[in-house]
Amino acid sequence: MAIKNWRRPRIPRSLLGRMLLLTLIAILLAQTLSSVIWLSQLRATQLQGLVTSARSLAHSMNATVSYMKSLPLAYRPLVLDQMRSMGGTRFVVSLNERPLEMRALPLTQRKQAVLEAVDQVLRESLGPAVDMSVKFVSPQDLRIFNAGLTLDELPRSWAHFALTLEPVNPPVLVTQIQMSPGEWLYIASLLPQPYTSLEEEGLPAMQLWFIALSSGFLLLSIGLLVHWQSRPLKRLARAARDLSLGEEDVEPVEIGGGSEVAEVGRAFNTMRVRISRYLTERSQLFSAISHDLRTPITRLRLRVELLENEALQHKFGRDLDELELLVKGALQCVKDTDIHENIESVNLTLLLDCLIEPYVLPHGNGRVTVTGRALRPFSGKPLALRRCMGNLIDNALKYGKHAHLVIEDHAHTFVLHVDDDGPGVPEQRLEQVFEPHFRLSGHQQGYGLGLGIARNIAHSHGGEVSLQNLREGGLRVTLSIPRAAD
Repeated sequence: MAIKNWRRPRIPRSLLGRMLLLTLIAILLAQTLSSVIWLSQLRATQLQGLVTSARSLAHSMNATVSYMKSLPLAYRPLVLDQMRSMGGTRFVVSLNERPLEMRALPLTQRKQAVLEAVDQVLRESLGPAVDMSVKFVSPQDLRIFNAGLTLDELPRSWAHFALTLEPVNPPVLVTQIQMSPGEWLYIASLLPQPYTSLEEEGLPAMQLWFIALSSGFLLLSIGLLVHWQSRPLKRLARAARDLSLGEEDVEPVEIGGGSEVAEVGRAFNTMRVRISRYLTERSQLFSAISHDLRTPITRLRLRVELLENEALQHKFGRDLDELELLVKGALQCVKDTDIHENIESVNLTLLLDCLIEPYVLPHGNGRVTVTGRALRPFSGKPLALRRCMGNLIDNALKYGKHAHLVIEDHAHTFVLHVDDDGPGVPEQRLEQVFEPHFRLSGHQQGYGLGLGIARNIAHSHGGEVSLQNLREGGLRVTLSIPRAAD
């Protein structure tokens, strides 16, 4: 049997969506609790009113019983015939030889309260020993007179106006009291409005409309408030991303929103000024270092040429070459990672095609192969991204004969895998290769800065460069950079 994958309910990621979801849950819980309390109080009040009406009805029945007892036996049938002929009476009353058998309706809390109230009032007036039955009967099961006639078999003026209330057809309260041996007084009636149906009603439609409208207005107002407060945060996020990419002309963030959000905006503007000043000073510092170091190195080379000892001259020359290599490497690292250019929309597919064109031969042959393609333009620095990906490809071809590029373009992230068929990297040195001037082989040319520069450029775009040895041999270098939020 297949097992279905269970997925956790998706929670909105935006501040507006989460606030509205939380508010909706809070509203539903609060409205449900208040409605339950209100409905329980309403039903208690209605039950109290129902018992009062039932007691009043029982007193009217008692009056009817007293009136019938006061009449001579011979006059009782005549009075009942006259009452039925006149019609419009509250009760349907008859004298029967025995109690009529009818199926009682199932008892509910309200029916039980009515029956207890009627029984109590009548027994207080007629005496506790009186033989009596009180029950609720459906109009379809109601029986009248000794013959057990149904309601539909009687003239409409006799009982229909007193015992039917179409289309509700509420239950009929039937009371049968023994007047004397062989004589039972039969009284059938409906409860007065608004307790005719005896059903416990749910929330009124007006209450449901009130809950829906109040919830809608509250969600709308909170949505507008959160949207108004989140606009400065969105501006701050865009400015922070531009600043992280090295954008030089990042405008100060417009101060707005609540006091806390405004304070964050002011702090960001202060940080922006300090970072801009630091970058300018760093650029000036390295320019000065470059100028100041070249002059003494050149002077030393001239003095080395004047030495007569060739062995000593060779040693000094080798030390100067190493010193010049270190200085050039440091300056190149700063130059390659501190590229001042504007953020543009970059066609990554075209960029990669230009990088691998020298290594691709006709008919799909060559040292570089590609799988996949970029689906959408990427917002970033074109030259920096070109240098980053170029370093990764050059590094793969430096240590292997072939490189295979795998492109994965997701909705929020662009991923580039560069696989080579080289010897790989020892596990304990996977992070060490990113350090400046580190080379696995001393015979390799260059400054040992390619991977470090690529990682720095990826970091400036909010991404990462990671290494992984492949099972079949070789190394996989993965560049992952996030796309800017819309």
